[in-house]
Amino acid sequence: MTIGRIAELLDLDRKTVRKYAHTAVVEDLLAPPRQSRRALSPWIGYLNQRWNEGCTDSGRLFREIQTLGYRGSSRSVRRWLEPLRSSPAPAPKLPTAPTVRQVTGWLTRHPDALNSDETLQLKHLLARCPELTAASESVRDFARMMKNLDGERLLKWIERTEVTDLPPLRNFARHLRQDLDAVTAGLTLRWNSGPVEGHVNRIKYLKRQGYGRASFSLLRRRILLTP
Repeated sequence: MTIGRIAELLDLDRKTVRKYAHTAVVEDLLAPPRQSRRALSPWIGYLNQRWNEGCTDSGRLFREIQTLGYRGSSRSVRRWLEPLRSSPAPAPKLPTAPTVRQVTGWLTRHPDALNSDETLQLKHLLARCPELTAASESVRDFARMMKNLDGERLLKWIERTEVTDLPPLRNFARHLRQDLDAVTAGLTLRWNSGPVEGHVNRIKYLKRQGYGRASFSLLRRRILLTP
């Protein structure tokens, strides 16, 4: 029979009949809607980890990811877990641990530039490591000084950093004291050496292009004439 004829006989919507008619296995019917999967995607790694650890209570898992920022419904969590309960297959693989480079990028980038998955992973890391939390707060406080030109707060930042248990940050703060006036001016004034550095990079680029093949006179002409 056609989809329309079946829908008429069973008094069902054509979309419902088409869904059942085109489904090959029961797991496809139990899969949550795309919107639910999309809303849950940032927390799927965490749910997989907790499932492998033996936590199969959907209510508990819902409350855990809710504290981490999940704003969806508990029904979406239950529907996502249904295929795992009904299938003898092992739970999905645990998410791989982030690299040092990835974590460094998360700490040094603006929080608004991180996607939901990166934000969630960073929250997990900071919750497990108090030292990393302290480092994150210091790094982001320094970044706010750079962005907002709050150089007058530099000395207080240095004093706070020097009493932490983070040797790399303490060394960084100590070296800032050696040229405190210049660093304070750089974090306060709207002028900077960016144009000068740009010209220096341009000259180095022109020099590398002709290295070993041209004389100084040609380099001089290129520097003066190349825009």
